[in-house]
Formats: sequence, C-alpha cells, structure tokens
Amino acid sequence: MTALAAITFDLDDTLWDNQGVMLRTEEGHYGWLLEALSIWRATRHEAPLSLDYEAGVEDYLQRRQQFAKDVPERRGDFTWLRLRALEAQLEAEGLPRSAAILWAAAAMNEFHRLRIQVSPHPEAAGLLSALGERYQLAAITNGNIHLKRQPLAAYFPVAIAAGELLAPKPEHTPFLTALSRLNVTPECAMHVGDSWEEDILPAQQLGMHAVWVSSDQSQALPPRVHRIAHIKELPGILDKLDGSVA
Repeated sequence: MTALAAITFDLDDTLWDNQGVMLRTEEGHYGWLLEALSIWRATRHEAPLSLDYEAGVEDYLQRRQQFAKDVPERRGDFTWLRLRALEAQLEAEGLPRSAAILWAAAAMNEFHRLRIQVSPHPEAAGLLSALGERYQLAAITNGNIHLKRQPLAAYFPVAIAAGELLAPKPEHTPFLTALSRLNVTPECAMHVGDSWEEDILPAQQLGMHAVWVSSDQSQALPPRVHRIAHIKELPGILDKLDGSVA
C-alpha cells in the first residue's frame, strides 16, 4: 500500500471559471494598447496608427499562430508568442524597434494585470488550506497567468508554468518537474484537472492518480482515475482513497 503524499492542480477551469476573465483580458489589453499608443502619438504630433481594433486583433492572432508554427518549441509559451506578435505588428506599423519592444512589454503588463483577476470557486481557498495540512501541493498550468500573483498562490509552494518549460501539457515534463520538486514518486501523487487530454491522460500514463473535473458521464474511466463535477467534491474522493491507495 502506497500512501498519497502530494496533489497537483490545474488552475484554469479547475479552481476557477476562466472563460470570462480571458475574454476581458484579451479585449482589455489590446484595447489599452491602441488607446495608449494613440495618446502617445498625438503628444508627439504623429499620425495615428492605421490599425483599428478588429483588424488589429485579427492580425495579432494570425501573427501569434504563425510564430507558433515557425518556432514550434515555443508553441505553449503564450506570453512569448504574444510579445513577439505585438512587437512584429507594431514594427510593421512603422514604430522603431525599440519603441515596439517597449509598447509590447507594456501591453503584456496590462495583460497580466487583467489575467490575474480571476474569481476562485468559493470553496477553493478553504479546500486548499485543509489539503495543505495533509499533502504537498503544486500547481501545473498551460495558461500564462502570473503564478505568483494569482489569488491562490500562497497555497502552492511549487508552481509550474508548462509553457515556460517549452513542454506544455500533455507532455510529461511539467508533471515530472513538479514531482521532482515535491520529491515524490508518481504513484504517491494525484493530479486534478478539467482537461482529459492535457491533465488526466498524461497523469494516468505516469502512474499518478487523477481526478477529472467534468460533467461528462460518457467517458469510461481507466484505473486510478476518478471523476467529479466540481472541485468541492474532491474531499470525498480522498476519503475513499485514504488508507487504501495502491
């Protein structure tokens, strides 16, 4: 019998609903950039940029997608992709390279300011606090949220931004990195996440327990995989496993 010693968590759509905050972040940081650039250029008596919001956003997206194709090892590093795409777009609009770099960085600072404005599920903080007394905890995310500034950061002594490792989930590297930093073996750990492909399958392949946060009842579950509809149900799974983890 092997006791459970650590639990790793996905963040987006596991510990909070992410759709609304991402929409606000996507719209907000780019809108901020165009407005700030317009004011800056006006004070310098320079003509406004030719970009409007809709055309600019579409071009921004296409540039990110092209960078992901051209530099595949960076495909999961969304902050890098956004920075490079904004720099390239602004240079194409005629900004000097130095100004494009500065304005792209400022836009990404606004992106991260908005991105951390997530609202964790009401049960999340209390749940993590209680679990932290029994298990080692870690976060593993493909998202480019600023890990040390997100509202549940204090509960995760170990936090892995998979894209920055150049190995986004479902690759095994971010899981193995977290387990190494926690100093636990896969069979002594559990991963909790909402994505079957990015969270559950790689964790199960490594020999971890896995808890799928999903309302999908059609998917058959392999051994060591459990399903809950909401993170608040996790203690029930742990109670069943407590003292009988194989």
